[in-house]
Amino acid sequence: MSDVDADVLARATWSALVEPGDPVAGTLVATLGAAAALAWVRCALREGPDLSSVEEHHGPLVDADRRRVSRALTRWAVRLPDLDAAGAWDRLDRLDGALLVPDDPRWPAGLDDLGPEAPFCLWVRGEPDVGAALESSVAVVGSRAATSYGERVAFDLADALAGGGLCVVSGGAYGIDAAAHRGAVARDGRTIVVLAGGVDRAYPAGNARLLETVVGAGGALVSEVPPGSLPTKSRFLQRNRLIAAAGRATVVVEAAWRSGAMSTAHHAARLLRPVGAVPGPVTSVASAGCHRLLREGVAVCVTDAVEVRELAGLVGAELAAGVAADREADARAARPRDGLDSTSRRVLDALPRRGPADLPRVASLAGVSLGEARGALGLLELGGWARRRDEGWVAVPPARS
Repeated sequence: MSDVDADVLARATWSALVEPGDPVAGTLVATLGAAAALAWVRCALREGPDLSSVEEHHGPLVDADRRRVSRALTRWAVRLPDLDAAGAWDRLDRLDGALLVPDDPRWPAGLDDLGPEAPFCLWVRGEPDVGAALESSVAVVGSRAATSYGERVAFDLADALAGGGLCVVSGGAYGIDAAAHRGAVARDGRTIVVLAGGVDRAYPAGNARLLETVVGAGGALVSEVPPGSLPTKSRFLQRNRLIAAAGRATVVVEAAWRSGAMSTAHHAARLLRPVGAVPGPVTSVASAGCHRLLREGVAVCVTDAVEVRELAGLVGAELAAGVAADREADARAARPRDGLDSTSRRVLDALPRRGPADLPRVASLAGVSLGEARGALGLLELGGWARRRDEGWVAVPPARS
């Protein structure tokens, strides 16, 4: 087995050995390398920890660090004998999945911002180039017990973001997460589901069909724990840090005062990722967390996909195209008469659509002088708003203007 293969297998082993976000394990791997750190752990469990090799690379350790390493070894000793990283890799292969490590060009670089709490590897089912998908991405998260308002907002946001070429990241849970994934899939866009358990476990089971649809539509299921791993409560909390690190920005659509979505928002803020929150009714408990984020200055208010793209800092071609499209839509929605001066608008409002009205009648109805009415009627005629009929004037229907 080559050195590269040994490192990949070691990282797969680490992902099964320790719980997600273990900073002691992350520091050891960063200091010694994945394979060497794993060999050191096995030796330390047989003969006792010799920290001299660690100190050669890391520098002197204080007593508190030594105690943390000792406690970590005690935790890892329980799980190490039963590890079967190669078996997990075989299960992934049967799913036609991929195992990504930090040296892989498909690795999402944003996860490196987690430092010693970064994942050792990513187990992926679906599109393996997760890094490319996440270069332009937004995390959309929220409450499982979502309201119809929240689900509609999440769906519409994801639909518009995916339509603009962005990847939507969420956790695959009921409520807001599921609505966001559905919105992206409805637009034939990319969406990534970050799971707390293995990629071979559909959780929650009620979203199994949705997860299959995500994979079939070119998206991906991603986890930092091997196939077969259970989605425990602590892993859900740690999963939130991956969602926050993966996206260019995080948007909370609905969240209770204390919720997993709030955890994701605070992870994003600590990583200096922009955070947006969608406001809800002030009487809604489901939006209390969003209002708290806004009040405490953790998040800014966002209400549509244009504001979310701006929040994510996507100021290149995608944003320019989106702004241009929005401006074009605004122009189509604008009433052409907005370009008329106030006198011309008043005269136009006074013109009948059927029987013609003479000049004095038009001036009287508009409340302007005869001279002002005459000048306005000339401009309206040139603009296709009015025309002469017999001895008077009539308005031209909008379809003919």
